[in-house]
Order: sequence, then structure tokens, then C-alpha cells
Amino acid sequence: MRDRSKPPGVGAVIGWTALSAIAPGAAHLRAGWRRSGLALLSGYAVLLLGLLWVVLTSDFAELAGQLVVSSWLTVITVASLALGAAWFAVVVHSFMVMNPGALPARWQALSGTLAGALAVSTLVPFGMVGQYAAVSQSTLDGVFNAPVTPQPGATGAGQAEQDPWAGRERVNILLLGGDADTHRVGVRTDSINVASIDVKTGNTVLLSLPRNLENVRFVPGSPMAERFPDGFRLPPNPDGSREDLLFAVWEYADAHPEIFGGRKNQGTKTLIDTIGYTLGLKIDWYALVNMWGFARLIDAIGGVTLTVPEDVIFGKYNEGVVKAGTRKLRGADAMWFARSRTNSDDFTRMGRQRCVLGALLSQADPATVLARFNRIALAAKELLRTDIPRPMLEHLVPLALKVKNAKVTSVQFVPPLINTGYPDWKKIRTVTAKAIRASTVTRQPLTATTGPTATPTAVAAAAPTASPAATATRTPRPDPAATASAKPADPATPKGITEGCG
Repeated sequence: MRDRSKPPGVGAVIGWTALSAIAPGAAHLRAGWRRSGLALLSGYAVLLLGLLWVVLTSDFAELAGQLVVSSWLTVITVASLALGAAWFAVVVHSFMVMNPGALPARWQALSGTLAGALAVSTLVPFGMVGQYAAVSQSTLDGVFNAPVTPQPGATGAGQAEQDPWAGRERVNILLLGGDADTHRVGVRTDSINVASIDVKTGNTVLLSLPRNLENVRFVPGSPMAERFPDGFRLPPNPDGSREDLLFAVWEYADAHPEIFGGRKNQGTKTLIDTIGYTLGLKIDWYALVNMWGFARLIDAIGGVTLTVPEDVIFGKYNEGVVKAGTRKLRGADAMWFARSRTNSDDFTRMGRQRCVLGALLSQADPATVLARFNRIALAAKELLRTDIPRPMLEHLVPLALKVKNAKVTSVQFVPPLINTGYPDWKKIRTVTAKAIRASTVTRQPLTATTGPTATPTAVAAAAPTASPAATATRTPRPDPAATASAKPADPATPKGITEGCG
């Protein structure tokens, strides 16, 4: 029953309406609409208690995995918009039950304007949640669009649900950085890493192969192995440079479908199989990051602050320069800093690339991501190509969160651990297997291989020595990087992998 007492003043009308925006039903109770007020407050309390129960009883990693499931994103989008509309209606009705018509005309206009602004403002957060969920779903569907394939060892839907990894103890994901762009044909993989993750502990071994690895060996019996039985060797370019290095495997396979009986687009599979064979691992999925897509992503977050220790020259005719100093760089300059080959060896470039990636990760804070969400999502579509099926994200997201708190061991196959011109293939597989065993058995960091500053020398010392017969069959070519790393450091020596930025 409605209270017929004297209506409140303008302050009370505005105040109780505002209170209803955070405690629905408060204005109704004040105005004498007890049933409506109690019903709204009870529903609000149930909603809060439900959210609290979810937070307290749910595993955060599993909850994060659920939030990327397509059906849940749809539910979030619809529910947030519906809840926003309901909240808007509650605020408007709360204003109306306070009987603003009894106020003087000038106060009616003021209170009505403020109440309308308050009602609209309650729509904003719900609308943003709905929009973010919808954009997220569109982005994830656009990137993770590979067909679902049966997992090895899975015998039925029930078993797949109980064990999404199909009995595997580790998941091996090939992480590539490529230079694909609208102005050039093919993909050259300048950054090649494999993340081998223990699905139970999250312990990870990050294996890095140099782009300039020569005499690459292919899986025995494969079309590329039949074409290059003694390793990937092509005539040198007129300027003496070579295109028969590891980074060119994808592009070469795509450009020569005749090797594969006329089948096109075999570059991806060829490189995946080749990397797996080189390391002695079964690669489960790959993710290719377009290096110039990173430039768009950096622009999307408003630039990235880097310390450039010395001028970095770039361009076909050395016409560009990234000046030394600490400042915010736009995407193109940050990528030229990371990728310029002028006066740099591959290992120096690898170090600069790690600096840019680290700065991007550390400076992409939640506030920046939320404020520029749509631009970042658009850049992400241009950034990533992968064969990870969409349903696997539900399990990979919790695994990624587990990795953040686990042991990460880094092994870089660079000189002097290996000679890139004369790779010791058995040694590569032996070091890989040793690092994975150590990562599985113990959680104690490995002095030889853990951390971004681990030295290849220490890794080599910890690994068994391979016999010469297990390596290559040709005369080794000089490896300038290996020679440089064996000498005492001096101003003329090329900078090492940890140099690049602050």
C-alpha cells in the first residue's frame, strides 16, 4: 500500500533515486511501495550472494577458461544488456515513485534531468561488458577458426571431457614470429620457439632455434627429405646471401607445390614437422605472430616506451634511424628497432625483439587494454594465425595461467652451444630431452638453462657430447657469431643477445 504522507523535497527525491542505483528498491521502500521494494532488494541480494558464491567456490583458472567459451560469451553479452535495461528501468521507476510531480516546476526539471542522467549512466557499464564480450567472441572466432580434430588417445566424448589432453603429459606449441605483410608474398619465420608445457604442473621449457640454422634436415620419407636428402641446400644469391636457412622453409615449401605432388600451402605443415623432427618433439599446434601486426598492436595501446642504447639504422638504403634514448615509440619505429639488420647480427636482433615483447607485455596494463579494447581486438585479428581449435581455449587459458606461477626454463640453441653453419642435430635433441626431463622431475630452477640470461655455454656443458657422425655430412662453414662469442668482449665484438633496450 502506498504511503500518502507529505512528499519529500528535491534533495530527498534525487538522493533516494541515486541510492536506488546501487541498492534497487530503496526508493520504493521510502515511498511506501513495500512489496516492490522488498522484492527488488531481495533479488539484488540474491544476485550479490550468487556472485560471491561463484568467486569463493570457483577455481580462478577454470573460470577464466569458461569465460572464453563461445556459449558463455553469448550469455554474458545477452545477460549484461538485459540487466542494464532492467537497471535503467528500476532507476527511472524509483524516481517516479518519489512523486517528483509534487515539486515546484523548476525543481521538477532539475530533478528529472539528474535522474535521467543517472539512469543513462547505469547503462554504460553493462553496455561496455556486453560490447567487450561480443567483440571478444568475434575476435576469438576470427583467430581460432581451425577445424576441430580428434585428440590422440581420446576414445569418446566422456574421456575427452575428463582429460582434454588425451593422456598427454606435455603440450608442445610452436611459437613463430613471421614477416608476412600485404606488400610481400609468403611467410619467413624470423622468430622460432617451442613452448613445451607440463599439463599438470605448468612447468615449461622454452626452446629457441635461430632463424639462420643451415643444412636443415627434414622428416625421413617426407617430400622435402626426398628433395633434399643431405639437408636444405640451395645455390647462394648473387650477393652471397643464402635463402636455404631455417627461416625460409615455410616460404620455400609454399612456393614449390610440385614437391608435394601439386598440393598447395604445404609450408605450415612442413615447418611444423621440421621443427618437431629437429627437437625430437611432437608439435601439437602452432601460433604465428605477424611481426608487423605487432606494430599495429603497439599503436593500438598508444605506443611503447623503450630505451634505445644507440642509434639503430634501417631501410634498404639506410635511410631511416631510430634515435638513441628513452622515449615512447610508435609501432613502426618499435618494429624497426626490433628487426633492423643493419650493423646487427641475428642474435642481437633476437635480443632487441625480446626487449620489445617484454616492454609490450609490461606496459599493456588492464586500464589501457580496457580503454582501447576495440582497437586492440582489431589489431589482434591481424596479428595472429594459428591452428589451435576454438574449443581448446577453454583448457589452454587455465594452463597458461598455471604457467605464470610455474618454472620456466629457457634453452637457446645459439653459439657456442651449437654452430649454426654446422648444427649438431643429435646434441640439439639431447639438450631438449634433458631440459624436459629436468623440468618434469623437479621444480628447482636449473642454473644452466633457466632465465632470460642463461648462457648457452652452461647448457652445453650440462649436455652430453654428440659424436661427429651424428651431425652433418659436409665441411662446416665458419660461424662468425660462434667465433665472436668465444673471444673476450671488446668494443668491436657484436652485442650479445641480452643487449638491446632497458
